[in-house]
Amino acid sequence: MSNETEMTEWTEALEEMNTEERQEEADAMLAWEGMIDERILRAIRDMGFDRFSPIQELAIPALLSGQDIIGQAQTGTGKTAAFGIPVLQKIDPDVKKLQSIVLCPTRELAIQAAEELRKIAKYMHGIKVLPVYGGQEIGRQIIGLKGVQIIVGTPGRVMDHMRRHTIKLDNIHTVVLDEADEMLNMGFREDMELILGQIPGEHQTALFSATMPQPILDITTQFQKDARLLRVAAKELTIPLVSQRYYRVKSQDKDAACIRLLEYYQPSLCLIFCNTKVKVDELAEVLKKAGFRAEGLHGDMSQHQRDVAMNRFRNGSTHILIATDVAARGIDVDNVEAVINYDIPQDIEYYVHRIGRTGRAGKTGKSFTFVSNREMYRIREIERICHTEIKEKKLPGAAKALKAKADKYLNRAWELHGHEDIELMKAFLQRKMEEEACDALDLAAVMLKLQVGDKGPEIEADKPAAKTGRFGRYDALIQEDRRGRGFRRREGSPEERRPGFRRHTDKQGEDTRRRKHEKTDRRKDNRTGQRERAGKPRDLRFDGSIAYAKPKRKRSVSAKGSME
Repeated sequence: MSNETEMTEWTEALEEMNTEERQEEADAMLAWEGMIDERILRAIRDMGFDRFSPIQELAIPALLSGQDIIGQAQTGTGKTAAFGIPVLQKIDPDVKKLQSIVLCPTRELAIQAAEELRKIAKYMHGIKVLPVYGGQEIGRQIIGLKGVQIIVGTPGRVMDHMRRHTIKLDNIHTVVLDEADEMLNMGFREDMELILGQIPGEHQTALFSATMPQPILDITTQFQKDARLLRVAAKELTIPLVSQRYYRVKSQDKDAACIRLLEYYQPSLCLIFCNTKVKVDELAEVLKKAGFRAEGLHGDMSQHQRDVAMNRFRNGSTHILIATDVAARGIDVDNVEAVINYDIPQDIEYYVHRIGRTGRAGKTGKSFTFVSNREMYRIREIERICHTEIKEKKLPGAAKALKAKADKYLNRAWELHGHEDIELMKAFLQRKMEEEACDALDLAAVMLKLQVGDKGPEIEADKPAAKTGRFGRYDALIQEDRRGRGFRRREGSPEERRPGFRRHTDKQGEDTRRRKHEKTDRRKDNRTGQRERAGKPRDLRFDGSIAYAKPKRKRSVSAKGSME
């Protein structure tokens, strides 16, 4: 068989395989026809959906059948579509009254969820979705509530509208609690219970949460009826396409380590997570001074400031976004290449939320975590609970980071080699070389140095401290001997060579011997007390002195018990 024939057959087989894959993807969506409105299927195909995610496959049929559900899945698994598709399908576009409420923990998440619902309802005319949240003028929201069938809001602002009677609950048939565990963490439990308790008549309740603490289960027991628990398997709670690494870094070196990773890997979009708002602001300033385009995001910022920061990150004008866990709940940005855990999250579940911001849509991502030796147990705990492996890695050296910066600059510069002004640039360089009497390589090296800056200092890892036992270094050596690591016995007397012997300093030894002799003296006093009380001298004291005891006075007791 000729090579040409082999190539033809291979090409035909490949085309047949690709056709089968495309048909399989088409069949996956066709299977939902008849269950899901054709207009919704058309919209989600426009959004690029090939097939439904695990949580969507579980939740959509259950919600369409009218069941109350408890859905457990991490951020980024498609929960909005999981409840959004059934909610939209149940909306009557001819009824211009509120029919569904979706509660979210943050303004960003409410805005994001409302936008996705609008995309899904793209071909469903007459359906109006409105996000309501704090930080926006409430009068403007009141005007916008006219004719709305779905509101997506934060609990506090929804409560405000309920008190003002600008939200009517009489026609509500579906309530969704999205990111319920985070709403609990933010102190919204009372608001959630009040809202759920005020909804009259029969209605369906769907609760979605990444974790299931007891307060969540209490809410489900009180406000749901025969709720069905839908849990994504543990292996699907982690992101296999994310490369997970940790670095042993001292607390005072975290800023430098962060800059080193950004210089070396040079991600186009990067998320950095801190545990406090103060650290978000501090790190943002540090990175800006180092020449990075960075923005902070946390709850103390005004709504306008948060919107500006998010828009800059989405459109790429800001490459680095530094955020707290709560503020990051509303972040849904594609093409995030790396996530840096500047601080280990307070709750282990947050680790999964954080790294889930990268490695989406079949793309690979990187996650880096800074950890001190005292925090190593938390890395092991994350590995155990999240069923994942986080590998230790050494920070790139200063020379490697400098080389990465130089390569990036040279690659970008060479992209202009065909520009029309290049000949003019050559003339400028030639004149400068003649003035300085240098060659082209010297001049290029100086220009590169001006662009990439100095090589930074080396960053030492937070090395584990040497372990010592109860008896200090000697005890550690004994343990080495037991493990067969070639322990060499210390020189000294047989008593000193005895395992467990504790060598003292001169002063410690003198004090110990003095106490030992004094204890012996007390024992002798007890044995010879009768002789001493007769007036005979005591034994010689440790300090050489002699003490005499007075004879014991005879005493008698009268019949009345008084002493004579």
